[in-house]
This record gives sequence, C-alpha cells and structure tokens, in this order.
Amino acid sequence: QVQLVESGGGLVQPGGSLRLSCAASGTIFRIAVVGWYRQAPGKQRELVANIAPDSSTKYADSVEGRFTISRDNAKNTVYLQMNSLKPEDTAVYYCNMRTTGLDYWGQGTQVTVSS
Repeated sequence: QVQLVESGGGLVQPGGSLRLSCAASGTIFRIAVVGWYRQAPGKQRELVANIAPDSSTKYADSVEGRFTISRDNAKNTVYLQMNSLKPEDTAVYYCNMRTTGLDYWGQGTQVTVSS
C-alpha cells in the first residue's frame, strides 16, 4: 500500500515562505512524476508544480519564479519551497505521485497566507 505523507503547511504572512514536504512509501518513487496540486474553497484542484524522474519541472504560471519543486530519490521525498507567498496562494495542497497506470494522492496540508 503506497502512502504519501505531507508536512510543512501552516499560517504565514504575505511575503513569507513555507516549505512543504511529501514522503512516499513503496518503490516507484524514483520512476514517478511527483508534484503538488492545490484546491482553494469553491475552486477546482489545480496543478502547482511537478517534477519528472529526469528532474525536469513544470510550474503553474501563477507560481513561476516564486515556488521551487525538488526531489530526493534517496529519501523518497518531494519538496515545494514557496517564497513571496500571497493571500491567493491559500489552499489545501496535495501531493501526487503517478506513473503508468498508477496515481496516488496525499491527504492534503493547509496553507493559509494572511496578515
């Protein structure tokens, strides 16, 4: 049974930073695309960023230049460094891991950006 365990969410002031972590169990991490999605109240879940096994990355336009995704295959962990946070970044952030025929989600971690 594959599990994704997120950590690092919380309350931060505008302009602040947070780092999210997602640790995966199992053996497919190093061959999977891993990433972060978010869902704000009343909105659809959207891709924030993902990183492929070759470390190529993709970012949503709204976070480009502010967020950085990285992976550590030795620790089966993906990170999302979030800088210059804005109130519109407030959402539940979900970790995702996928490869051919397999798609896994974490339970989500709340990020709130507010003064």
